[in-house]
Amino acid sequence: MQSAVESDLGQLRALIGVVGPTRASVLLLGETGAGKEVAARAIHEQSHRKGPFVAVNCGAIPSTLAESACFGHVRGAFTGAIKDRAGRFELAHGGTIFLDEISEMSPQLQAKLLRVTQDGRFRRVGSGKELHTNARILAATNKHLEALIKEGRFREDLFYRLAVVELGVPPLRERREDILPLAAHFIAQFGGDKTRFSPAVIEGLERYPWPGNVRELRNAMERAALLSRGGVVLPEHLPGRVRG
Repeated sequence: MQSAVESDLGQLRALIGVVGPTRASVLLLGETGAGKEVAARAIHEQSHRKGPFVAVNCGAIPSTLAESACFGHVRGAFTGAIKDRAGRFELAHGGTIFLDEISEMSPQLQAKLLRVTQDGRFRRVGSGKELHTNARILAATNKHLEALIKEGRFREDLFYRLAVVELGVPPLRERREDILPLAAHFIAQFGGDKTRFSPAVIEGLERYPWPGNVRELRNAMERAALLSRGGVVLPEHLPGRVRG
């Protein structure tokens, strides 16, 4: 395995440019909300793959439905399966599948995922027919997978399959130069191009540590856009914790 854990944003961007055009599996590491999916989408765009980018939040899918969500099912496979349905791996054929919060995947599903990482083959739930996908696999976690391996909660062989390259996505507090550009992007998205920040707001945005990272910043800008109504964003339009 080629380990390339980087915390510097400039190095991260450079590495995305290097690994993007390859077929290598990439494991993205970082705090919740740091922008791991943004990095995964950048890798997909660099890959020039013609298929879609399909994201799967492994922590948000009930364990009883996770296998069906990933690999699909056939009619009658279980109660409620009234018709055949393709899973995320099938939908991502020719593109990229992004497995977010991979540490939340059950041991049973980890075993099935291992087979897909080996040869791209899988079966829909309730079917004996093998299907194939050439989707590139990107995964992400905010946990230390090595510790979970020692605890028997994550497969070591799957870890090595997923982590051909490891990329660390630094938290927003370590990339201060990104705060204002990201804030401006989000405020334009929610409030329009005419929305502007007051000097006091700029100071507050740069001073606040953003423990919730990019996700928290995005939510704060959505709130500010609503309260400012497309005008100048003032301190009172920001959440209290940011103002304070």
